[in-house]
Amino acid sequence: MASPLEPDFRPMPPRLYRALVRLVLVAAILIAALLTYAFWPTTPHVEDLPDGGARYAVRILRDEWGVPHIFGQTDVDVAFGLAYAHAEDDFITIQQSIIAARGELARVYGRNAAANDYLVHLLRLHETMERHAETRLSPTMRAMLQAYADGLTHYAAQHPDEVLLDDIFPLTANDILAPSLHKAPLFFGLDDTLTDLLDPNRGQDATPTPLANRFDPLGIGTPLAGSNAIAVSPRRSANGETFLLVNSHQPWEGPVAWYEAHVHSEEGLDMVGATWPGVPVIIHGHNRALGWAFTVNKPNVVDVYRLEINPDNPNQYWFDGEWRDFEVDEARLRVKLLGRIEWTFTREVLWSVHGPALRTPTGTYAVRYAGMDEVGYYEQLYRMNKARTFEEWLDAMRYRALAMFNTVYADQEGNIFYLYNARVPVRSPEFDWQGDLPGTTSAALWTQEVPFEALPQVLNPASGFVQSTNATPFRTTVGDDNPSPDAYDATWGIETRMTNRAYRALELFGGDSSITADEFYAYKYDMAYSTQSAVARTIARVLANPPDDPEIQEALDLLASWDLQATPENRGAALVVLWLQPFGERLLEEEIPDEELHAHLLDAVRFLRAHYDRLDPRWEEVNHLKRGDLDIGLGGAPDVLHAVYSKPAEDGHLHGRAGDSYILIATWEQDGALHSQSIHQYGAATSRPESPHYADQALLFVRRQMKPVWMDEAEIREHLERAYQP
Repeated sequence: MASPLEPDFRPMPPRLYRALVRLVLVAAILIAALLTYAFWPTTPHVEDLPDGGARYAVRILRDEWGVPHIFGQTDVDVAFGLAYAHAEDDFITIQQSIIAARGELARVYGRNAAANDYLVHLLRLHETMERHAETRLSPTMRAMLQAYADGLTHYAAQHPDEVLLDDIFPLTANDILAPSLHKAPLFFGLDDTLTDLLDPNRGQDATPTPLANRFDPLGIGTPLAGSNAIAVSPRRSANGETFLLVNSHQPWEGPVAWYEAHVHSEEGLDMVGATWPGVPVIIHGHNRALGWAFTVNKPNVVDVYRLEINPDNPNQYWFDGEWRDFEVDEARLRVKLLGRIEWTFTREVLWSVHGPALRTPTGTYAVRYAGMDEVGYYEQLYRMNKARTFEEWLDAMRYRALAMFNTVYADQEGNIFYLYNARVPVRSPEFDWQGDLPGTTSAALWTQEVPFEALPQVLNPASGFVQSTNATPFRTTVGDDNPSPDAYDATWGIETRMTNRAYRALELFGGDSSITADEFYAYKYDMAYSTQSAVARTIARVLANPPDDPEIQEALDLLASWDLQATPENRGAALVVLWLQPFGERLLEEEIPDEELHAHLLDAVRFLRAHYDRLDPRWEEVNHLKRGDLDIGLGGAPDVLHAVYSKPAEDGHLHGRAGDSYILIATWEQDGALHSQSIHQYGAATSRPESPHYADQALLFVRRQMKPVWMDEAEIREHLERAYQP
């Protein structure tokens, strides 16, 4: 007799056994079919994609650096060629930008991208385009958008293996326009606002949100991000020249990384400079007569309203004495689960009289921001590209699609100009515009903007130069021509802070009354911290009140002897950057507690000892530019004029990831003759490791050297790599 603890191995009835086998086989077949479907490679139906190449009269000339020079019969032809050339160098990022603005990024990258897709629905980007594109955009711009879309579709048809989502092709004009609506509000801080609203501890503490946890779909959240734009007029140049520096600090990769191009048409378009993936015009640079550069400013153009919800109806809010209905919609978010397998999730989308609204753990809020109905970003840039005089260019700026950006201008006539560009609302003085606003009254609901002429601006100052380095506009230059802070409403949120780059620009350009071309170049690549800078002041604070910790005594001695330089050979820069870079913009805007400073200094000490067995390695031993097989030491540092923002890597190095990227210096001689030079941190082939132009400019970049810019076709052909038609 079997023990009750022994298993019973009585045979299974044959019929049940056969049924179980069949069930297992069917399940296996279904799983195999599912996996086959999920991972079977797909290609777009290229036979269905239109061959747009024959419709556009355009040639692409690649110079010896791989930079595309687009020559078209019309401006529309040029847009087609620019799209095709950029796709040759970075099709994946262009697609990512377009897919993100369509609200379909989660179809490619899964649930982590769903927040982006929800944002597209929340902000009603596509509804805005449908309402305003026809009336706000010129027929030429609408045609250029479609031509750019056709250029990408043409490339996709020829390279189906590079396509991320086959069903988005053929692209439309709105597919090209949408990324401008998607990116614009994130530059002036809407991401910060949304991050704050969704914080369950909102209002309960002042702990900064860690950078890694911020809503940052553009990847622009570098610590202490910044830019340089500087113009010098004949009043201050040694030989009557006019100089312009175009030097925006961007991520080195991603949807807002710079791409260099030259566009030329028989209709008067002739512009060199840089643009972003998916943008059909040059964003900043110069034509033969004039040029400009953008830097980021921080006007207060976003407001938050606390809504009072009807206790009997959660879809109503109180406004001007009555309950109003939310406009309630549903965002359908398609999310990749496995291979090609998707699942559609739905989320509520609310809209109030103020703008988009969110139910959050701490209440229901609405957000209102400048340019909520704006679609004309590319229209304004196009008009700036086409301008040939200061008056024409200023008229393009008065179009006012751009809700922000400091802008520095220079031209062949010797004019220089600075503008604190901002679509600042006209606000009632009875409310605190730095905090949450009452969503119950129209008295707090602004509907007008400050006139263009009322913005801070400086035209042809007696000092002969203007600079914009993400600091206050009230110290744009030296002398008496700066805007006065007393002339501007505090609700505009105009910055009063000074960056190190602002201090150094004023010291260098303001201290030299006869600037040569070589000096202008050298000042741009300055790697020093001013004695007035937040870095210098922080070091002085710590040395005045040093922590009682023998582990960092050597570090304190090194700080005391440091010369405030971040040159490649410097032996104090590594300690300082590792110590202070994590604080980012807090360093400029608040006094960081001693305890935090001491703790971060100890972290830097331990990092250097672990990886270098010393506290004073040469800066270029630590700070590197890494690109493919190239791995080379690099100078520059956060918030110096030669700005480099780096991230620690597993090998103990810091790898550059943002800062100086595309740099352009334009010079108009006294007789109006133009010559310019540029450099890119990597090269023209942004995402093509197999290309000779993937990293061919990197060594020049590290050495702080630049290459010539060619605009005449004959000169381009002297340095021609290849010429072709798409």
